[in-house]
Amino acid sequence: MGYRIWFERRVTPELIPFVPPSVDMLGPGRDDDPLAGISTARAAIAARHDYDDTLFDRAPDLLGVFRTGIGYDTVDLEAATRRGIAACNVPQGPTVPTAEHSVALLLAAAKQLVRSSDRLRAGAGNYFSKNGAMELDGKTLGLVGFGRIARRVGAVGLALGMEVLAHDPYLPDEAFPAEVERARTLEELLGRSDAISVHIPMSADNSRMFNAGTFAAMKKGAVFVNAARGGLVDHDALIGALDSGHLSGAGLDVTDPEPLAPDHPLLHRTDVIVTPHVASATPEARERMFSGAVRQALMVLDGQRPPHLLNPDAWPGVLGRLAAAR
Repeated sequence: MGYRIWFERRVTPELIPFVPPSVDMLGPGRDDDPLAGISTARAAIAARHDYDDTLFDRAPDLLGVFRTGIGYDTVDLEAATRRGIAACNVPQGPTVPTAEHSVALLLAAAKQLVRSSDRLRAGAGNYFSKNGAMELDGKTLGLVGFGRIARRVGAVGLALGMEVLAHDPYLPDEAFPAEVERARTLEELLGRSDAISVHIPMSADNSRMFNAGTFAAMKKGAVFVNAARGGLVDHDALIGALDSGHLSGAGLDVTDPEPLAPDHPLLHRTDVIVTPHVASATPEARERMFSGAVRQALMVLDGQRPPHLLNPDAWPGVLGRLAAAR
């Protein structure tokens, strides 16, 4: 049946060279039918759609779903495994730019850049005496999660003279370098950190985990940064913590929903900087993520086990379906 691959998004000209001529490019969908073209696809290059039983019913020949990034909360792994569909991501693709963007948000929020710029445009005066920026040297940076991205953010924190504290219950002690202190509980990290940066995946268990109680457990005057998933944060609770002065600022690259409506209150605060989920959107990262997804799709369609298989229990079913189709 060949390399019939459905692309959720339009493949831009700079990415076309990563698609071999042997691939029959299907999709993307249309406004009236976002899944148009998927019915005969053998693989899907995935971005934002929910890959669940509803979608799989539309694509009976599908053998694999290949996320162009690290997150896979939009893929129903149980449904994919049951149907003999491989699910893969590209965990290393967005690491560098997302870490850099997280640091940029941290610095922008700590240094109150939005507020200073706004006051300058308004001609408010008294700029020096009114500036309340946080000096990061000697402060504690708390990392929620300690994967690839968090480790790079932590390295920058150390270079800035910060103490780095990390909480990740899924890692062994040896995964934490000597210069990074392990927080045994989230509560410990929240209570000790002057700045908190979130680096964990989204799941059904951690929706809105940063809520009124979580923010209240943070140090007064702390800065909060999230470039992971918007659904991790209760926006109303964040606004409440900022209004009360308990938090001094926030930097967000992810929100729920995305994008926020132009009149959303988070977009009109001078103690918050919000970017539209673009942390990983550098030309270099787009190439890494796209080419990594396509490369794994071709491997699966050739019967080769991909390096970043999220549901290994599905692999025997994938091979069986491949053999039956030949």
